[in-house]
Amino acid sequence: MDVESRASSSPPPDAAADAAVDWRGRPCEPRRHGGMRAAVFVLGIQAFEIMAIAAVGNNLITYVFGEMHFPLSQAANVVTNFVGTIFLLSLLGGFLSDSYLGCFWTMLIFGFVELSLKPPPCNMAATDGGCEQARGIKASIFFAALYLVALGSGCLKPNMIAHGADQFAAAAGGGAAAAADNAKRLSTYFNSAYFSFCAGELVALTALVWVQTHSGMDVGFGISAAAMAAGLVSLVSGAAFYRNKPPQGSIFTPIARVFVAAYTKRKQICPSSSSDPVNAGVCEPAHLAGGSFRHASKFRFLDKACIRAAEQGPNTKPESPWRLCTAAEVRQAKTLLAVAPIFACTIVFNTVLAQLQTFSVQQGSAMDTALGGAGSSFRIPPASLQAIPYAMLLALVPAYELLLVPLMRRATGARSGITPLQRIGVGLCTVPLSMVAAATVERRRRDLSLSAGGAPPRAMSVLWIVPQFLVFGVSEMFTAVGLIEFFYKQARGAGMQSFLTALTYCSYAFGFYLSSVLVSLVNRVTASRGGGAHGGHGGWLGDNDLDKDRLDLFYWMLAVLSVINFFCYLLCARWYNSGGADDGCDASASAQVAAEGDGNGKEII
Repeated sequence: MDVESRASSSPPPDAAADAAVDWRGRPCEPRRHGGMRAAVFVLGIQAFEIMAIAAVGNNLITYVFGEMHFPLSQAANVVTNFVGTIFLLSLLGGFLSDSYLGCFWTMLIFGFVELSLKPPPCNMAATDGGCEQARGIKASIFFAALYLVALGSGCLKPNMIAHGADQFAAAAGGGAAAAADNAKRLSTYFNSAYFSFCAGELVALTALVWVQTHSGMDVGFGISAAAMAAGLVSLVSGAAFYRNKPPQGSIFTPIARVFVAAYTKRKQICPSSSSDPVNAGVCEPAHLAGGSFRHASKFRFLDKACIRAAEQGPNTKPESPWRLCTAAEVRQAKTLLAVAPIFACTIVFNTVLAQLQTFSVQQGSAMDTALGGAGSSFRIPPASLQAIPYAMLLALVPAYELLLVPLMRRATGARSGITPLQRIGVGLCTVPLSMVAAATVERRRRDLSLSAGGAPPRAMSVLWIVPQFLVFGVSEMFTAVGLIEFFYKQARGAGMQSFLTALTYCSYAFGFYLSSVLVSLVNRVTASRGGGAHGGHGGWLGDNDLDKDRLDLFYWMLAVLSVINFFCYLLCARWYNSGGADDGCDASASAQVAAEGDGNGKEII
């Protein structure tokens, strides 16, 4: 079978996406299936799932450090490794969904995995030593259960976003007006998804963390399990309304074929029409452009995967798919390579997030947590400080959608107000300010504590660390939502909605892993240079006492890295925007593309 017949026998990704089915496998009816009526059930499971997992992850450092008695830097690494694993496993969830199971069944299966497995209970208020650092079998059971929770949550996350967005796919043949309306609704959905995320985080970081702190982790885990069960009920309740994107088979096989074919033909010379009429135009950008493909002129070495070894005739043995690929397969591979630099530029952003879930919580523990002064009996659990930006975002996200987006639509002409790449850029530009605020406050807190001498140490109010959470919350509203929307739009023409959406969470994973690496590296380097607070050998983060550590210098280092990362992003975004006039979709999506970008269909940062 030659390249043309293979192309005609396999429907293009967009055609497959249009052939959505209901829960019985029948073709969808536009008036009965999809839309916000269906997406609201997906938003429900998203809110309940984040509520369940955030209550565990965001207070885990308090549990591991205070009750299991791990050293502070090791406890921080336990948390970042756990959260990083959750996000890394999202790639597995995206792959299974796009290739074999579909979003709905992937969410249902791994939702039950997350529901039924949890770390062993331990009363955080106990003082009998029952929660001493676990070793041997006890430690193995604890971490096995913890990472099975990570498996369930990781495989669930990308499918919630992708399945909700799939409810807004424009009808085939709807024209530019329908595509424009769909682009507007899709942007609104992504903002609604982030609002749902913030609501779940807020409940987890207030009510559930308070329960964990005052009633024990066993009760807290039980409530988290109940929240996850409620999310699964929400998911199943909407089954009759969903548009389900059928799985397309392995999404990696076509991409792998492109690289193999291009490598085997690496010595081939792209022919001109006069020298080789069989392969005329194969290596020209127009061959892949399809009228709109932005990256046709990039990664030109992959174009050789489309070169035929010989003219095909009735008695000629067709070339193997591993030696001759379609233009659609080459576009798919180029899309994946093109988004990689954008993905890489968000890793440092998520390393900053890791500090807010680890060291900033311990920073709050070393401050006065009483509300209303030292004599007040009401104290804020340090982990609940992370709820402050989410409470603010519950007001900011609707304001962004209802006020800023219409204003920016009139100013830029883009249906989403500002393009996803611009939105990511705003977040990356402001996130260094979060670390600047954190470093300034930590330096002041440490100086006050050390200046007390033999007297009782003077403690700053815990509310002084609120600004670093607020600034990061605003940054995340731009970067996280922009990144999800960006990846989803690239995936439409490649049939990889769940997998590319999972790259957003993979960025979180690498950010948290990078945090673990930086903590260990900084300790090693500063310890060897006598970087301890009093000339010791522990390094900036080597002690369990923040008064002896130099957390402020670590925060300053992250602020500098964030600034450098922002300028790298500007270069990557400019490179991405070079090329044809689209957002990475193929020709069949060109009307949709034009509706979402500027007048030329471009995303300009």
